[in-house]
Amino acid sequence: MVPLQVRMTLLVTVFFGIIYAVVVVLGTAMGLDNFYFFLFISLFFMFIQYMLGPKMIEWTMRVRYIQSKDAPQLFDMVEDLARKAQIPMPKIAIADVAIPNAFAFGRSMGDGRVCVSQGILNLLSSEELQAVLGHELTHIKNRDVVTITLLSVLPMLLYRLAWHFMFYGNDGYNRREERGNNTFLIGAIAFIFYFITNLLVLYASRIREYYADKGSVDIGNNPSALASALYKLVYGSAKLDRNSLREVEGCKAFFANDPSRAKLEIRELSQLDLDRSGTIDASEMALLKSREINLTFSDYLMEAFSTHPNMLKRIKHLSQLRAG
Repeated sequence: MVPLQVRMTLLVTVFFGIIYAVVVVLGTAMGLDNFYFFLFISLFFMFIQYMLGPKMIEWTMRVRYIQSKDAPQLFDMVEDLARKAQIPMPKIAIADVAIPNAFAFGRSMGDGRVCVSQGILNLLSSEELQAVLGHELTHIKNRDVVTITLLSVLPMLLYRLAWHFMFYGNDGYNRREERGNNTFLIGAIAFIFYFITNLLVLYASRIREYYADKGSVDIGNNPSALASALYKLVYGSAKLDRNSLREVEGCKAFFANDPSRAKLEIRELSQLDLDRSGTIDASEMALLKSREINLTFSDYLMEAFSTHPNMLKRIKHLSQLRAG
């Protein structure tokens, strides 16, 4: 298997190539023709994304950093997992969003930040939460949070620009008043570039999830606990309205699962919950390990446009792992 860091480096290189191409096109249209100028502007834009990335995520997800006294059990859990993963203690935060989930971000391993929503604290058991946090800390250990933070800034900006220029209104679904043709065209172009750059984010996000799942298991978390946590997160996301999902559209690559696919995934995952307990236990994982999963062409196509791997494939992969 190609190492994760090699894949991430290649993706950043491709992303830089896209930015450089856009700068060259715009510069040439303005009558400029200087390689070093184009290179400087492209590198400067990458640097701005690197510096602003965490702030963009904090703003979009309404992140609030907390201290040990605010959530001692959560702090103890993260501290223990960070010690096992052999990484610096990350900052811990709460996200003021409706979606039950967790994510990690930051500019480096030393700048790691782990954030949970209030919903996930109320939804998961202690063992399940620990498995999810182990998954997020592995993202920091693998340094893929740097790549995702860097790659996600431009798509996040383009998505919000596209929606702002194409439509009025806060509900995001009812077009209450159409803007002028020129403004709408700007929004449409922004959406096209959002779609292109977001494909890189989607691919980067998918491949890193398997490594993070394995990392959580390697530091002692039970694979069935992580599988059960994912099942509950899918269930919790499936109950949310479309406005709540749209609110975090640009950041869902950071999450432990893709909330926009929850309603489809809940049907698939319910087949694994044989005793209808609302969890996936070790015996159900053992049965999955011995089974073949059959995915259709549409399943693979949907996966290609998702921030996360197909959930059945992912839990099948988990069933083959053993806790360290």
